[in-house]
Amino acid sequence: MSMLADQVDVVIGVDTHKHTHSAAVVLSSTGAVMTETTVDADPGGYLALLDLAEAHGPRRAWAIEGTGSYGAGLTRFLEETGEQVIELERPERARRHGGAKSDPLDAIRAAREALGREHLAQPRARGERAALSVLLCARRSAVEAATAAQRQLHALVVAAPETLRARFRARSTAQMVEMAARLRVNDQSDLETRTTAEVLRALARRIRAMTAEAEVHEASIVAVVRSWRPDLLGQFGVGPIVAATLLCAWSHPGRCRDDAAFAMLAGAAPIPASSGLTTRHRLNRYGDRQLNRALHTVVICRLRYDPATRAYAQKRTKEGKSPREIKRCLKRYVARQLYRQLENPPLDSP
Repeated sequence: MSMLADQVDVVIGVDTHKHTHSAAVVLSSTGAVMTETTVDADPGGYLALLDLAEAHGPRRAWAIEGTGSYGAGLTRFLEETGEQVIELERPERARRHGGAKSDPLDAIRAAREALGREHLAQPRARGERAALSVLLCARRSAVEAATAAQRQLHALVVAAPETLRARFRARSTAQMVEMAARLRVNDQSDLETRTTAEVLRALARRIRAMTAEAEVHEASIVAVVRSWRPDLLGQFGVGPIVAATLLCAWSHPGRCRDDAAFAMLAGAAPIPASSGLTTRHRLNRYGDRQLNRALHTVVICRLRYDPATRAYAQKRTKEGKSPREIKRCLKRYVARQLYRQLENPPLDSP
């Protein structure tokens, strides 16, 4: 694969923020800064950046930080006009040279980093992928809110006055929520009992509302997955939420160059940790943790119910592998299998 410097004359690095974007035009042959500017993060600012780029010739590329957040609007505008856009992750402060930090410096760094990379990342696709991303975010928020309210409900019941606590003793969480949602406040009770009953009722109704909202979002996720890639649901252990998470991370064909890159994106590829005569690997704690969690869900499901996977686990256990190492190996296998299916859909798939 040729370097970016062989393909373009200039790279426009962009450091994105909520209200403004800072850009720097860098010469690809030398890395010299030709010009810098800061514009508003709106269509007028996007057009000004495009005019600036066109003044430096047609052979150009854009290196943008935060293409899925603050840079989403600019990325969409550039892709609609046929520009080449490269996605860059936001840098850690320790990686900045000497701790220097400013918007123009970050724009220059983005352009030069793109020039030095062997493999360039493409921005994630819009359309179905963006819709799934929004739905997953909303469902996750609703589930977390319901879970937090359930924990609060349990904690308050434990410390509640005995007249209230006795009603919930030996009840499941679902039963506690139903009972708490129907609690009536007795005006003759003391202040603590009345207040606790009111709060328990409010928490239970919040749990029911958040649970219902999560179910609505999940139904929408199922509809999008079935219309886009229903073949994923045929894989053992892959449900709608796992399939949606896979599609959001994968995005579109060619974004991940091979299954090894997809596994690294998921944090399922081992990291070499050798020194001297020691050869070993370290568990990967990086990558897309939601994708890693989805692969973990598939592996756990197969370990419980898939005979072939259970036989594999028994074989590796006899070889001295730990349960964690076996799960890591299975995640890598699942990542390879699903990546190949995503890149090569069946002919009847949309």
